[in-house]
Amino acid sequence: MTLSGIVKRFSDVTAADGLDLTVNDREYLCLLGPTGAGKTTALRVIAGLTVPDEGKVLFDGREVTHLEPEKRNAVLLSQTYSLFPTMTVAENIMFGPDIRKVPEKDKEQMLFSLLDLVRLTSRADSYPRELSGGMQQRCALARAIATSPDVLLLDEPLRALDARLRIDLRRDLKSLARTLGLTVVHVTHDQDEALVMADRIAIIRAGRIVQVGTPAEVFDEPVSPFVANFVGQSNFFTGTVVHSGPEGSVVEDEAGNRVKARPTDVAVGEKAVLAVKVGHTHLLKLDAAALKGKIERMLFEGRVVHVDVDVAGAGRFSAKIPASYRGRYQVGDDVGIGWNRNKAKVFPYPEGGLENELKVD
Repeated sequence: MTLSGIVKRFSDVTAADGLDLTVNDREYLCLLGPTGAGKTTALRVIAGLTVPDEGKVLFDGREVTHLEPEKRNAVLLSQTYSLFPTMTVAENIMFGPDIRKVPEKDKEQMLFSLLDLVRLTSRADSYPRELSGGMQQRCALARAIATSPDVLLLDEPLRALDARLRIDLRRDLKSLARTLGLTVVHVTHDQDEALVMADRIAIIRAGRIVQVGTPAEVFDEPVSPFVANFVGQSNFFTGTVVHSGPEGSVVEDEAGNRVKARPTDVAVGEKAVLAVKVGHTHLLKLDAAALKGKIERMLFEGRVVHVDVDVAGAGRFSAKIPASYRGRYQVGDDVGIGWNRNKAKVFPYPEGGLENELKVD
């Protein structure tokens, strides 16, 4: 399935701005981006519910840009669920197979499997009005899968679920899609969800795809400061490249602080921004660190503690420490900040400034 040069405008809002995306057969692709980036518009264009102003939609090399939704065999599970209120959970799920005249024996097995997948076996005879929002969402998910689509389009399918069930369904949904040989485009703004579930992740921003790659590629090799911060929160250090070579690079800020990074294509003398994941940033002894600051906040997050350190002249840097270490540090302590240079990537300084580059709205 391919989107080529898709443009879609709604009054003065451009929801898709030359959007290009190819989804491989039987691939589980997560379309990840902030609110208003154009994720849902992309799904609706694929499903045929929105006709683009420009561009083409191709299924297996065949153009379907203006083909009716029912002739595409691409099913969209929207955020509104749209369950039939006069049908039970089981009847809602089996609506598609009933229309296609699937044999009763096959329908029975399918219903059993899908009810088990979405944890609704005990509510098979309930009506939508008798279900919680999360249960309704799971019922809608099972109904979408039951239609055996060539392309399954999921718009925030786990959004209304509690944390434990959401984690369980991540695994089960990915496994079921692989077993059934489905091609899935899963829209989410949850980076953890995308990293766990996707074969590949497509990052969308302002109606354009800015990077596509495996979860590891997108996390470890971001193409911009925006991606570096959106997929795994990052710390940033702004300065000038003062050394560059095969062994790595060095960036110096206006205060004379020098930090090391991996090799870069940014030329010596050019303004740059260094990005390093919060999870790769460490608290160090003062005499072993290039950056020194004062702890201004500590947030307990279960297994880890999130620590914010104010570095004079360089801004705030965050790190994660094991919860067992929290007794070693207190707010107000002077600490060092550092990282393995191979975990830090240097980008050209954004034309519109770093703050504008990192905006998610």
